[in-house]
Amino acid sequence: MTAIAPSPARVRATALLPRLALVLAALLAALFTAAGPASAHAALTASDPQDGAVVATAPAQVTLSFSEQVAMGDDSIRVMDPQGKRVDTGELRDMCSGTTIRYGTALHSGLPDGTYTVAWQAISADSHPVSGAFTFSIGAPSATTVALPTAQVGGGPVGIVYAIARYAAYAGFTVLIGGAAFILLCWRRGSAQRPLQKLIVRAWVTLTAATLAMLVLRTPYTGSGKFSDALDLDGLKAVLETKTGASLVSRLLLLGAAALFIAVLFGAYARKTAEAGESAKRKGKEKGRGADTGPGAGKEADDLLFGLGIGGTVVAGGIAATWALSEHASTGIQPGIAMPADILHLLAVAAWLGGLTALLVALHKIPGIEREAVRRFSRVAFVSVLVLAVTGVYQSWRQIGSWSALTGTSYGQLLLVKVGLVAVLVGIAYVSRSWTARLTDAPAGKPGKIARQRDVSRETSPASVTVPEDPKRAAQLARQRAARESAREKQVRDADPARAGLRRSVLAEAGVAIALLAVTTVLTSTEPGRTAEQARGRDSAATAVPNRAIKVTLPFDTGGPNGKGSVRVEVDPGRVGANSLHVWVDDPQGQPLDIPEIKVAFTLPAKDIGPLPLLPERAAPGHWSASGVQLPLAGEWRIDVTVRTSDIDQTTVQKNVKIG
Repeated sequence: MTAIAPSPARVRATALLPRLALVLAALLAALFTAAGPASAHAALTASDPQDGAVVATAPAQVTLSFSEQVAMGDDSIRVMDPQGKRVDTGELRDMCSGTTIRYGTALHSGLPDGTYTVAWQAISADSHPVSGAFTFSIGAPSATTVALPTAQVGGGPVGIVYAIARYAAYAGFTVLIGGAAFILLCWRRGSAQRPLQKLIVRAWVTLTAATLAMLVLRTPYTGSGKFSDALDLDGLKAVLETKTGASLVSRLLLLGAAALFIAVLFGAYARKTAEAGESAKRKGKEKGRGADTGPGAGKEADDLLFGLGIGGTVVAGGIAATWALSEHASTGIQPGIAMPADILHLLAVAAWLGGLTALLVALHKIPGIEREAVRRFSRVAFVSVLVLAVTGVYQSWRQIGSWSALTGTSYGQLLLVKVGLVAVLVGIAYVSRSWTARLTDAPAGKPGKIARQRDVSRETSPASVTVPEDPKRAAQLARQRAARESAREKQVRDADPARAGLRRSVLAEAGVAIALLAVTTVLTSTEPGRTAEQARGRDSAATAVPNRAIKVTLPFDTGGPNGKGSVRVEVDPGRVGANSLHVWVDDPQGQPLDIPEIKVAFTLPAKDIGPLPLLPERAAPGHWSASGVQLPLAGEWRIDVTVRTSDIDQTTVQKNVKIG
């Protein structure tokens, strides 16, 4: 049997595949290493009492403030005495007001002196768990038997497996939706091609398995970190009641509908498309012209195409919505606009990168792909890039908010990397588009040397001789014929330089697309730049303006009757030396709230000055003032305002300001 050597283009493309696999493995390894709990999600920005604080009397409650919205339950904040016994009531208090995210829990009365430990756990807006612990002391520090946890929730082996499932889910979604769109929009005959069928079915299996893994591992991922807790039915029931659990279950239901879509696409639709093609060929031969395989061939196939297009769009949008409804798009500013924009963004990514994967498989595995199909995908990719640009700019503005957040936060830096990868990808896509133009303009139908060799080989092939009676020999000859036929088809395919160039450029696109998809996945699990800036802003000082008083407003909740409101503090002129202080207390309706006592203290942590206590005098209902408040040094001062609304209900709120 004569062996046909593969073309140089085929050798080069094949040699690139192992390198691409190695790059992908290294990239994923680095991402999994960096995707642990060290990534910033919701952050604890303040607490009352503060970490390490020593208070004179037992506080009525413990409060925690966060950089973004979090989900917490009654057991999310635990306070333990020096012997490890819980001293909180176990009831969560929601003290959120406007952009302030604050939760607390009440403490039992009559707590003795000593060191107390506060352990907390929450689910951030991007569905990732966050946790921490700190201590404070009443009267004076003491020995404690409670050890602060060293490992954060969401880490360890469970966290790694969960992260892998997240990446696999995004990849499966991209290939599933993009591959199906490639067939319906670009190459209808591809529905009958085994390589594309395997690609889409494997993507569906990957997405389904990853979703199931995330659902089962959700309890240990957000809790103990032990794989054995995946079998906890009570934990699974609790997960199903959360926003993330509902999204994962909805995704599984939609994947059931997607399975029906795939069955029709590769079953009835593939048969009708093939029948329509054969019918068009017969009519073409009768009229002395070539086959008409355009989209108008076959009314039944067109009806199925319309139904699959509508149903597929609904299912694809629904699956994309399961991400939009459970992650950053559902919280923050303008969620009503952000969620549809996020859905469009995900669908555009899938149509472009998933379709690119399907095209690469077709160019590599299927010699007979029509040139018109490549042209159609070029148009689909162009529209997808436009949608990505519009939705990406909006998402960037929403999640970043400022130029400083673009360069000074992890989210902004990752976004810059993503923009760079998109630019590279668009550049390679432009090269692919030029190869597509050459492929289209190339003459099609000229018999060449390869075609003539193929005809001669057919005349002398074993197909023209009698098949031997020996079944083993017959099977061997059949395998030889199939191998020769496959080699001839590949030789014909690789003989087209435009096709070989397009295959190389599409392979390069796929490599960059893998990196882009990985960076996008990391972005979804990183605290948005706008939120990170706000978190820093809560801990950083308000800028002092010359000849202008410093004014701050702080919401409070003492937990008792009429215990909610806001404190307005004014320090005039807000500089070193003597200052006047005014404090106003308002109820939630903005009316003056007369309370028993207001205390103010100034602290300069950088110089170990303070706290400098101050008891302002009552000037009017809801208004207290003091004059001659001495601030000896410039720097970042912390103002602590203690609000007491009854004999037992009080809380302390704080703000950092710059004194010039």
